[in-house]
Amino acid sequence: MKRFDLDKISTFVIVITFVLFALALFATGFTKELLLETGVFLVSVKLIIMAHKDNLTNQQMMRELAEIKAKLDEPEPVSDMRQCA
Repeated sequence: MKRFDLDKISTFVIVITFVLFALALFATGFTKELLLETGVFLVSVKLIIMAHKDNLTNQQMMRELAEIKAKLDEPEPVSDMRQCA
């Protein structure tokens, strides 16, 4: 299984959102507003996870593009000059 690491800011946002969710739960109790607070919390977490996955995909694409660029920058060996003419 792959390890899922979030940056410090994303982790901080998730923790703060969860703390606010817990405070809203205790302040309002188990009412219909609980569904709204749960939705806000889940959307926040989903957006952070989606941004993290996008970042990982972008890093992978940049590595692959760097490999392609390195291959294109390599000079091609010419085995026989008579074949070029």
